[in-house]
Amino acid sequence: HSKSVSARRAACRAIVHVDLDCFYAQVEMIRNPELRDKPLGVQQKYIVVTCNYEARKRGVKKMMSVKDAKEKCPQLILVNGEDLTPYREMSYKVTELLGEFCSLVERLGFDENFVDITEIVEKRLNELQQSGCSRVCVSGHVYNNQAINLHDTTHVRLVIGSQIAEEFREAIHARLGLTGCAGVASNKLLSKLVSGTFKPNQQTVLLPESSQDLIRSLDHIQKVPGIGYKTAKRLETLGVRNVCDLQAFPSAVLEKELGVSIAQRIQKLSYGEDDSPVMPSGPPQSFSDEDSFKKCSSEVEVKEKIEELLPNLLDRVYTDGRQPHTVRLTIRRFSSTNKWFNRESRQCPIPPHLIQKFGKESSNVISPLVDILIKLFRKMIDVDLPFHLTLLGVCFSNLKDLPNSTKGSIGFYLKQMSPPSGSGK
Repeated sequence: HSKSVSARRAACRAIVHVDLDCFYAQVEMIRNPELRDKPLGVQQKYIVVTCNYEARKRGVKKMMSVKDAKEKCPQLILVNGEDLTPYREMSYKVTELLGEFCSLVERLGFDENFVDITEIVEKRLNELQQSGCSRVCVSGHVYNNQAINLHDTTHVRLVIGSQIAEEFREAIHARLGLTGCAGVASNKLLSKLVSGTFKPNQQTVLLPESSQDLIRSLDHIQKVPGIGYKTAKRLETLGVRNVCDLQAFPSAVLEKELGVSIAQRIQKLSYGEDDSPVMPSGPPQSFSDEDSFKKCSSEVEVKEKIEELLPNLLDRVYTDGRQPHTVRLTIRRFSSTNKWFNRESRQCPIPPHLIQKFGKESSNVISPLVDILIKLFRKMIDVDLPFHLTLLGVCFSNLKDLPNSTKGSIGFYLKQMSPPSGSGK
């Protein structure tokens, strides 16, 4: 009985996989809008780790050597992407934004997130049924152009899921300026596989009847998420090269070769079955916000910009509940000769007496923080000479739990004894 209940529950799940388009390149285009319509590659060592669609149109591919990429596209602009800080910070902003819709968000690398939207879908389905409305329209594509059956609640759930995925993508674009693809399906494996069907900046929903077509369309076993390089190599020695081979392979032989648990897991994956839950990821390592503009050329304006950035940032820190111990100011100078980003940063520890006030008296923190940030600013810019900035950013990092939650303190033990709250945190 419990198995059939969990099978039913699994069939009712709605999972969205959000995958940002050429993520590092997009971040660089946001940092320097002049790069938008030019072929752009992000370089680490001698490899182009990603490139924008302008570069792809001209034959540049991900993971190409810089030499080959330059031969393919002599106009290619390369940006050094070895400092991951801007990508990491943007990545956390995306996860944080998705977390505003739903608590079940799992990060996968910098540019992918799984979101379990089952509860939101259920709520909207009930609202639909109560309003007596049976009409729902799909957002984006349907895999295989499969017809939607509005009498099938599984179909209706996934169609509602496609509308929610569209809302995610719109919010990410409106608030962070990023585009991405999304896949909507009944589990993590299938949502990840279907999200890349139409690229860039599009989304696809997978109805259960088409899941076998999708999984069998993979030309190599290693394209199945969850089957790594080593397992794929061992399967190849057994003559298993694609999904159909794996589905047809005798279970007993596979279990003998790979062990029971691995064999059963990968055979389930080969049928598109995946009951792994969306596991909420850990909290972000920093909170940052920045503003770019045409020109800022006086200390008074700098102060105003910092004052504009702080309230929202302090709210985010307060909501998180940890205390930051470091503050950083980032600036970008304008330069007509050098189109590279002239970003500079300075950081310093936050004085302990100020740390205590975070969260409790945010408004009292703003003025002393502005003073600290202006001091950092003066370390980078001589305010007696003319200057022209096009960006200002503030970041709080080195986040630590509040002192009363440390083991050994009376607060910690009282917290341990108190009944669990329903927040799910």
